[in-house]
Amino acid sequence: MFAPTLRDDPAEADAPSHRLLLRAGYVRQLTAGHYSLLPLAVRVRARIIEIVRQEMDAIGAQEMLLPALHPAEPWRRSGRWELMGQEMFRLQDRRGADHALGMTHEEIFATVARELNSYKQLPQQWYQFQTKFRDEPRPKGGLMRTREFTMKDAYSFDIDRAGLDASFEAYHGAYTRIFARLDLPALPCEASSGTMGGAGSTEFMCPADVGEDLVVHSPACGYAANIERATSALPEAADGPGLPAPERFDTPGVRTIDDLKAYDAPGDRQIKTLVYLLDGTLTLVLLRGDHALNEQKLVDATGAAGIRAAEPAEIQRALGALPGSLGAVGVALPVIADEALRGRRDMFTGANIDDMHLRGVDVARDITVGTWADLREVTAGEPCPRCGEPLEIVRAIEIGHIFKLGDRYARALGAEVLDTGGRRVPIVMGSYGIGIERAMAAIVETHHDERGIVWPVAVAPFQVAVVIAQSDDADVAAAAEGIYTALRDAGVDVVIDDRAERAGVKFRDVELTGIPYRITVGRRGLAEGTAEVTVRATGDTEKVPLDGAAAHVRTLLASA
Repeated sequence: MFAPTLRDDPAEADAPSHRLLLRAGYVRQLTAGHYSLLPLAVRVRARIIEIVRQEMDAIGAQEMLLPALHPAEPWRRSGRWELMGQEMFRLQDRRGADHALGMTHEEIFATVARELNSYKQLPQQWYQFQTKFRDEPRPKGGLMRTREFTMKDAYSFDIDRAGLDASFEAYHGAYTRIFARLDLPALPCEASSGTMGGAGSTEFMCPADVGEDLVVHSPACGYAANIERATSALPEAADGPGLPAPERFDTPGVRTIDDLKAYDAPGDRQIKTLVYLLDGTLTLVLLRGDHALNEQKLVDATGAAGIRAAEPAEIQRALGALPGSLGAVGVALPVIADEALRGRRDMFTGANIDDMHLRGVDVARDITVGTWADLREVTAGEPCPRCGEPLEIVRAIEIGHIFKLGDRYARALGAEVLDTGGRRVPIVMGSYGIGIERAMAAIVETHHDERGIVWPVAVAPFQVAVVIAQSDDADVAAAAEGIYTALRDAGVDVVIDDRAERAGVKFRDVELTGIPYRITVGRRGLAEGTAEVTVRATGDTEKVPLDGAAAHVRTLLASA
């Protein structure tokens, strides 16, 4: 077997899963974001895929396999050829036609769905296991953020929104079962739909210290949302008596929210003015002074494809002042404001004159707000919107995401059917994804110790390792081979370590690679008629009769 384990941690590895999958001989890096899966990893990957496949089949989904190389035309029709930006790998064929390596397959499945022609053929559930490509600017974490990976992506096709809701719930249940079988803690969270679009989505998040997402969670009631979507129940803010009109006052050297507090202007009575270019349009974004903007919320609220903070020179040309003295009073630019400012009086904001601010601002009276939206980022300790108890914020790995797409892609690609009244209507779609290698990494993140990986039985590359303590002893080797053969004949996934290595080296490799059960046969045990059975997860070892070792481990596997 090719399982090139390493004695020391690789210097380039950051996350525990990255370190252990390299050290235990599961993967090797080709270049940034691209990994070769070695024999042990391929076995784990196959087990994860089989669990996912079983649960997809159980809800009536049918497996397909669509191309990984896509012509540009369907992506242009959906509007995502430009929207995807630099993360999409693009190329031209020898005739100069534009193509892309598939990041996802909504458009391509929608083209297949044009074969449907009647509501009588719906609902349909289709899925695949296919390689996806994303030009990640910063691939990291081993298999957690790569540029080439396997995705199980599924798509539902229904006649109406009620059908979509039913499909969505079916996938929600299937995902819950999948992650339970993978022994992954999975927290369903409200989430942003991002470039996928649609009416709503749910992420399945696995709490982990190395996670790149933040989840806002209430242990009291179970509320959970990605920080890009989370809300909280803010206590009502107290306003001052107000003024008949905003009043200017000098603020030399004031550049920040904290600086302005010296003028009897607490953060919750300040209006923070940010300037963004949204699809090329200079826009003022207003928040309470003690609140932070979540940019994804701004994207979701405006639908902007291009978003960036304005440069100081652009701001000065438009408003006549530099950041630190900005405000929206009397400004003709578009204004989008956070809901926490609605109805506020006697507020402080910049006067659009350097080193000068306004007091006594009444938001409704003095500022023309074009759009109100939830823009602020929730912080730990704020009251839960459901139960009022303090919210927690935890790091997590996204291990699954399900979307209610609606009819966006069907309209763009012409996927229509006849409804019960004989009218042609667009099909209503859902999209449902699980990253296979990411799931593998997440399992390692949540199942490891100081000695290596601790695979759950359901996904382990082998369930049992039989170790010959002294490979040069023919009697010991024969006894171990007998146990190995008995387990293999009983359908157990078993490997035997008959290398000419010291027993300690073999034990270390079995622990490092995470095989759930180890049976050790040695001279001393052979003389006693016993073998040792060690449970990887607990480290517990017990002696069992040699001729009953295989049956004993089968019992342990059955209970696991």
